[in-house]
Amino acid sequence: MLWRVRATIPDRPGTLAPLAQECGRTGVNIGAVQVFPGLGSRTVELILITPEELSESELIALVERGGGSSVVPDPANRAALDDQPTRYIKAAQTILEKPASFPDVVAHLFDADVTAVHGTEDVMEMTVGTAAVQIRRHTPFTPTERTRGAAMAELVSAVLVREGPPAPTRAGEAGGLEYVVVEDTVSAVAGGFVAGRAAVAPGATADDPWPVELWVDPSWQRRGIGTRLLADIARLARSRGAAEIVLTAPADSQAVLPMVLSAGLRGRIRMAGDIVTVRIAITDLRV
Repeated sequence: MLWRVRATIPDRPGTLAPLAQECGRTGVNIGAVQVFPGLGSRTVELILITPEELSESELIALVERGGGSSVVPDPANRAALDDQPTRYIKAAQTILEKPASFPDVVAHLFDADVTAVHGTEDVMEMTVGTAAVQIRRHTPFTPTERTRGAAMAELVSAVLVREGPPAPTRAGEAGGLEYVVVEDTVSAVAGGFVAGRAAVAPGATADDPWPVELWVDPSWQRRGIGTRLLADIARLARSRGAAEIVLTAPADSQAVLPMVLSAGLRGRIRMAGDIVTVRIAITDLRV
């Protein structure tokens, strides 16, 4: 059976030797090792291949006999044996191909979840441009992992800003476009043709974010229209008394995250199945 085991060991030479010896005596094979530095101690992560009959409590006792403390074992799969640098490179490639996948890909990379399960999990928050992404797990994140997560977010931010849609256009720009507000809808209109539209409605309860529907004609995409519509509908919702809006889109959408960043809005991104959701706080927007 495969286990991912984290433990604290003293920060001095030779501390891994007793642990390796104890594993050998018990018939446990060490498949991979990561060591995360700390102050006066280190966190070691071991991928252990154990006999089927070895129980979780026996595994904890084994690591403690080898000098480890604060032992946290989790069942693992064969992917845990993959080369770590390769995992990070593949994760970056996946995110850059599908930006909205950032929460799920990074959660998988750190063996975490994007949603709370018990409410007591440790939280790592990363900022992609102006969008915040949180992942959670019951095993605390090490400072090294937080640094890696921040570096991944910075890489994605730089690429999305460079390759994203242009900043919001003003009325009269982008081929004579005008942005027309009618009740709770903003439309991008060119010569009587509606190139895009955004609409907002009150949430189901007073505490719910206001849902936004946004559409841009395929022939008018990548001209900053969606970015402008999102910025305008956010201000419109703010003028109607909303504190938050929520935008949903298919998970394979390439435009959602870059559009939020280009609009200069601060959001929280979640993925559930084939849907990506961005909750955007708008209380600080000027109406």
